[in-house]
Amino acid sequence: MTALFALTTSLLWGLADFGGGLLTRRTPALTVVVVSQAIAAAVLGAIVAATGAWSAAEPRLWFAFAAGLVGPIALLAFYKALALGPMGVVSPLATLSVVVPVGVGLFLGERPGLLQLAGIAVAVGGVVLAGGPQLRGAPVERRTVLLTLVAALGFGTVFALIGEASTTVAGLYLSLFVQRLTNVAVGGAVLAVSLRRGGSALPEGGFPYRSLPALAFVGLADVAANGTYALAAQHGPVTVAAVLASLYPVVTALAARGFLSERLRAVQAAGAGLALVGTVLLATG
Repeated sequence: MTALFALTTSLLWGLADFGGGLLTRRTPALTVVVVSQAIAAAVLGAIVAATGAWSAAEPRLWFAFAAGLVGPIALLAFYKALALGPMGVVSPLATLSVVVPVGVGLFLGERPGLLQLAGIAVAVGGVVLAGGPQLRGAPVERRTVLLTLVAALGFGTVFALIGEASTTVAGLYLSLFVQRLTNVAVGGAVLAVSLRRGGSALPEGGFPYRSLPALAFVGLADVAANGTYALAAQHGPVTVAAVLASLYPVVTALAARGFLSERLRAVQAAGAGLALVGTVLLATG
């Protein structure tokens, strides 16, 4: 069951990342985040009401609230990075979010093994190479790499927090609902500030009603991935769940190649691959 849930997480995250990145090429990233998360919150609210998950409320929900504060920042940075592209570099770099749980372990007194040390070295090397150091041709923008690393830090923090927010299935529903409500509130506040400063919330053609199915898919796939990851971690070793769930960039890269005919330079592909290998080493160490 751990493998099934974790692989499902990879598929859902990979497709949600691809869809979110594609949408932000036509619609402001803040709007994509707010609308997609609002749809997910509405669906989760219905699930919570139908299952009576309100009874699972406990002090642990503060972890879900904290995750909701961090989530919109991470999503916004990630979607902007995906819009700048290429997706085949951005998505693997985002898997460095696993560094956060490792850092928490170090703070609590754990010491990394040889595999974890190797993973850190390989991952850092991957970040450098994925930036595109080469003699000719335009490298990946530094802004793209920076946004991706900010997103990775945010995602890692969210995973650590949401993992502490519940211990039951009903609690998981309620935690994800609280997280999404907070996501919408924070994202909406940031969007309001952006509008006051002259920013735009809509593309030139107005509200993208035709994109509503895609926005719904992105929001629901993201929340479902969080849920299946939590279930995978509950049913078996977290390291196994983390390794299998970290394969989601492969789904994003394959989608980008299949739908966008995106091609990576050799040095970028090598860097993206090293970042992914480093993540696996960190998780398995």
